[in-house]
Amino acid sequence: MNDVTNHDSTTDIRTALAAAQKQLQAGQLQEALQSGQELLKQDPENIEVLYLLAVCQRYQKQPQESLKTLAKLLEINPNYGRAYQEQGHNLKLTASHKETLAAYEKAVKHNPALHASWRELIHLYRIDKNQQGLNLAESEYQRLSKLPKELITVSSLIHEEKLYQAEQICRAFLKKNKTHVEGMRLLADLGMRQYVYDDAEFLLEHCVKFEPNNWLARHDYVTILHKRQKFEQALEQAEYLCKEYPGNIAFETSLASQHVSLGRHEQALEIYAEVIKRNPQLEMPHLMVGHALKTIGRVEEGIQAYKRAYQARSDFGDAYWSLANLKTYRFEDTEIQQMKELIEKSSTTLIDKFHICFALGKAYEDRKDYQQSFQYYEQGNQLKKSQLRYNADILDEALKKQSQVCNQEFFSKTKGYGSNAKDPIFIVGLPRVGSTLLEQILASHSQVDGTMELPNMIALAHKLNGRRMQTEESRYPQILTELGNDDFKQFADDFIRDTQCYREGAPYFIDKMPNNFRHIGLIHCMFPNAKIIDARRHPMACCFSGFKQLFADGQEFTCGLEEIARYYKSYVALMDHWDQVLPGRVLRVHYEHVVADLETQVRRILDYCELPFEQACLDFYKTERSVRTPSSEQVRQPIYKQGVEQWQNYEPYLGTLKDYLADEIASYPMP
Repeated sequence: MNDVTNHDSTTDIRTALAAAQKQLQAGQLQEALQSGQELLKQDPENIEVLYLLAVCQRYQKQPQESLKTLAKLLEINPNYGRAYQEQGHNLKLTASHKETLAAYEKAVKHNPALHASWRELIHLYRIDKNQQGLNLAESEYQRLSKLPKELITVSSLIHEEKLYQAEQICRAFLKKNKTHVEGMRLLADLGMRQYVYDDAEFLLEHCVKFEPNNWLARHDYVTILHKRQKFEQALEQAEYLCKEYPGNIAFETSLASQHVSLGRHEQALEIYAEVIKRNPQLEMPHLMVGHALKTIGRVEEGIQAYKRAYQARSDFGDAYWSLANLKTYRFEDTEIQQMKELIEKSSTTLIDKFHICFALGKAYEDRKDYQQSFQYYEQGNQLKKSQLRYNADILDEALKKQSQVCNQEFFSKTKGYGSNAKDPIFIVGLPRVGSTLLEQILASHSQVDGTMELPNMIALAHKLNGRRMQTEESRYPQILTELGNDDFKQFADDFIRDTQCYREGAPYFIDKMPNNFRHIGLIHCMFPNAKIIDARRHPMACCFSGFKQLFADGQEFTCGLEEIARYYKSYVALMDHWDQVLPGRVLRVHYEHVVADLETQVRRILDYCELPFEQACLDFYKTERSVRTPSSEQVRQPIYKQGVEQWQNYEPYLGTLKDYLADEIASYPMP
């Protein structure tokens, strides 16, 4: 009943908001303002209502009131481009040239389809005699001016994450204009954002055929080829762009990225070196050099690259976090003081602030000041969470559906389905549970290739789910019951083909994407003979380790103690379900057991994988290979025992975890 009531309430607000927007368009400013104020009482954090109010206030010549409304809006959603544009319109009347310019620059950064902001920037850059900025603004303004209004709307909606609405408009446009390249490119962008990679690749391939000189479409084509792990093809396209547009930094760094993906780190470093030689003031190339050096184990050189990145831009949060994320670097007093000052500055962006907060959390952890450390980890998570739209209820429901659909009856029906291939070894679980250690152990075996956290299985699940509004019923995993043996065999063949680029000729390879635990039903139907290892860690250690780790994306549940505890419980419940309906299918390996008795656990893992024992698996830290996860330095050392009970240093602040996870803690099998 509550869900129905909430749905009705949301519908009512949307209807009333649409009416208020019509009042604004008709010039009925006072009526629109009153309507907006009434709506705000019902939903105080509705950004569309706040935006409506801000526009009304500016039209009524109340710029200061409008700016206050916009400040509240941007506190809720700091990525809302139109709010910065509206801010710029108000600041033109009330503030300095510099502040106005900054607002419009933020507007186009968050939403490059804002025509009016580019127009204003042309004027402002001319005043500043900023030729580089002026060239960019004029180019984008001209490009947008030539586009049909429908596609400008689509582009704007994409950057506001209104994907379903954008797709409806884009598809309607393409029905009338079937080979319009920008329309196809935008539809491909929508596909990429919704993980429908094959459709996106098809569209972009045709964009490039229709308009070979459309650099925007070709650059997107490189991106989708990269996402589909077609690195050789991506490299070829990136080389074409660099040849046609020499000196373009974006194209050169993209080319370097393809070399990195193919394991050609030295070639990538040569390209980055040339970019940096011409543009030493840019922070990102230094950061990418640091990442490449860290991956291949040249850590001291990587540290210097990260430092050059924050020297290029002092508030570059990612550089500080990258140093902290090495896990072995220790910040100096001057660096800590600089970071503390940066997070207090209003000019430091939200993204930079939360990166720096996590770095400070690690800095104080290393100094055993756990109270300050926790405060910074908590602050960083709160800042990160403010830009997310994570809904724990939706995720809980998705995991429950796996149990409901992939039940005993389903597996009886699909018995014998799938490929006979045994190539993949899936390591699943939660992040920060020791999965990188297990991968390093297995990848030290002569018959096993280590790879990375492969996105293929998650992309397949998204494809099966199809495009839909957030309020619409999910098609996945229910759609699995409608598929036949041929479908699952095809999925398996595609998986083997698409992951071939990561392999080096061994008969087995590892996919250590942790979130694949959600898709074991799909994996089993595709690869009934493949091995699945569940890497597990003590609930408190696992959850706190996730809480203090800043993930690039895909692990939004780690941004709060309650959220991560809920997720852990749901994970355990789903793994229990897989054990019940597929007994013996999954090998559970507890991190603490590996630390306590490495050889016993290594032999147990190899027996399960039907692999002969090899001493190299015990000497895993001697194995030279690229490691891209935060544990890269830890797995290059003998067994890492320091982290087993690390969470206990923070125990006074972890009451939420202990309360939520009481049952899981009590039943956890410590050695």
